[in-house]
Amino acid sequence: MSLADRLSLSSNGHKPGTPRVADSLVAEVHSIVGEAISRHHAADEADGRPRLSPDDERALTRKLIADELRRIAGRSLAGGGAPLTPDEEQAVTALVFDRLHGLGRLQPLLDDPNVRDIHIAGHNRTWLLLRDGRKVQGPAVAESDAELIDLIATAARRIGRSERRWDHSHPELNLRLPNGDRLHALMAVTGRPTVTIRRHDFAIHRVGQLVDLGVMDVALGEFIAASVRARLNVIVAGGTGTGKTTTLRCLINEIPADERLITIEDSLELGIEHFDDLHPDHETIEAREPNTEGVGAFTLADGVRAGLRMDPDRVIVGECRGAEVLSMLLAMSQGNDGSMCSIHADSSKGVFSRLAMYAAMTRERLDPEVTNLLVANAVNLIVHLGWVGGVRRVTSVREVTGTADSGQVASNEVWAPGPDGRAVPSAPPVSATLDALAKHGFDAALLHRPQEWRR
Repeated sequence: MSLADRLSLSSNGHKPGTPRVADSLVAEVHSIVGEAISRHHAADEADGRPRLSPDDERALTRKLIADELRRIAGRSLAGGGAPLTPDEEQAVTALVFDRLHGLGRLQPLLDDPNVRDIHIAGHNRTWLLLRDGRKVQGPAVAESDAELIDLIATAARRIGRSERRWDHSHPELNLRLPNGDRLHALMAVTGRPTVTIRRHDFAIHRVGQLVDLGVMDVALGEFIAASVRARLNVIVAGGTGTGKTTTLRCLINEIPADERLITIEDSLELGIEHFDDLHPDHETIEAREPNTEGVGAFTLADGVRAGLRMDPDRVIVGECRGAEVLSMLLAMSQGNDGSMCSIHADSSKGVFSRLAMYAAMTRERLDPEVTNLLVANAVNLIVHLGWVGGVRRVTSVREVTGTADSGQVASNEVWAPGPDGRAVPSAPPVSATLDALAKHGFDAALLHRPQEWRR
């Protein structure tokens, strides 16, 4: 279904021309089947049986829906009414199934490749950010705010490695959807329930594609790809929505297939599991919030420490924003060459103050001078992304060269913003860096042939 078709959904979530079924009937079946599945999980837990696999749970859901529809048909016939038609039963099954294992009326938007991000503020206020840069208003995603809350709360219980709560006692929810998208939701602390879905395009996974999209030029693409192969430690920086995760994914996929990779993320967005042919030896670690009893939390810092015990060739942290910074820098400086992470920063140079701030927040409360010394011994390159004229670009690449007498991190901006905002060669890298890149396929002469940079 095209985006135009999806936006033409009628108010009750049905595409024109398909059978209409009463929302009350869908809600009834959804409630009964959902409770039956919850009882099944509770019984398994009480008896010490493992939780059903996603495929088995979906099969159970379809059976329970079919059983309930047969019961409703019998009740209707006994009362002298007409049963649902096969098309109506199919419509009810699809709507209930999407509520339990998808996201109801949101599911068609998640299935549309043209939609990049989804912003919801209440059941009838939806904005879609499209991949072509446009922002358009979307359809209502529920009949009421209460139904929207129930939809997302159900998803929190059903989706993921462990059940999560979203209610007045737990007003914030972070959830990775089955397709890899990231959902964030708030209730009770906002005027209306708010849902933000950040979508990922796993089709973009190679540096060459970033060049084709204009994120960087040919010379910079080859420079960065060679940096990964040369096992330089790289930080990908930028603001929200600038493409840090996508760029980091592309850099990861330049790593040779014989290396063992450990990724640590707040939610699994890098999608390394989608590229088993490129990385047959990998492990993914996902942070976990405490359960309803307040225990069982597993932080990013815990994940980095655990990852270092798993004999990695490289450690990759999806996004550093706290105590995990110290473990990440130690990993980069203690033999895990070629490790990478991303970080929020408004410039390549601003990464240094951001790292110092995070390190000061750790249990060790490192002084900035100590952090700078650690950064100087751990980080080789910083790749910064930004929005230029409504388009994502790599705007700067900074090479770390050591520490200055003042205790600050010494660096060269080897690629700086050009006339159109895209990074172009600036200060030359140090000879040791150029030698390492040359051994891994980078032709330094390309820096002086700008006519070959654009595609």
